[in-house]
Amino acid sequence: MTEPVTAMKPDREWIIRCPRLGGEVPFSYCEREAGDLPCRQVVRCWEAGFPVERYLRETLAPEAWERFCGQVPKDRMTTILDVVGAARQRKK
Repeated sequence: MTEPVTAMKPDREWIIRCPRLGGEVPFSYCEREAGDLPCRQVVRCWEAGFPVERYLRETLAPEAWERFCGQVPKDRMTTILDVVGAARQRKK
């Protein structure tokens, strides 16, 4: 008899190339890229590495999961400005 499979806990320092930013980022960035929510593309980017959707369902509060699923993509310019603003905040 097999045990139920639970979501593998990722190493937050795993690195992947971000298609939105064009460089390498750790999973920890993707997990909180949208403030308290993961990047809207986190499932697409990380699904080959581990069961990321299952992990997020198990770790996010139900209301956070609903907000994550309901995210509307931003236009390209808004995304660029947000990334620049976040970089400036991290630099301070």
